[in-house]
Amino acid sequence: MSEWADVMGIHDNERNRWLRAVWLHDALRDASPGELEEWASSTPGALELRHGPASAARAKAEGELDRGVLDAVRYHSVGLAEWDMVGRVLYCADYLEPGREFDQDGRAELARRFPNDVRGVLREVAQRRLQHAIESGWVIPEPTYRFWNSLVASRPAS
Repeated sequence: MSEWADVMGIHDNERNRWLRAVWLHDALRDASPGELEEWASSTPGALELRHGPASAARAKAEGELDRGVLDAVRYHSVGLAEWDMVGRVLYCADYLEPGREFDQDGRAELARRFPNDVRGVLREVAQRRLQHAIESGWVIPEPTYRFWNSLVASRPAS
């Protein structure tokens, strides 16, 4: 995200929001089920998806006040229609991070394109994530389908 911010000429205040979201989003990724339950007891769905809401709750308890950063962290795995730029960037960065094993060349190409085609890459990342969820037979969380619908509805006419 830091490289993207450089290429895009993002002001330091916004860049700092992006970097806070990066540091916070997986803070409880490896937490015990009990700790996830403690911080995200009201989050429905699979335990694997609770690390974002748990990380956001903990960050808020420790003083993070930026609603955009908290929403980015909370929904980084599922998407949120109401996101500002920090959420959209984190969603893509999380999916496109180089350490992931799958489709390394395709994801690297999307990461390269991101600074010049934020909307297009965001839509493609969302489509890939949604397709994976459907193929896996998972229940699609309400924020995910609202996010997808917001991307499709905001698409420029062809």
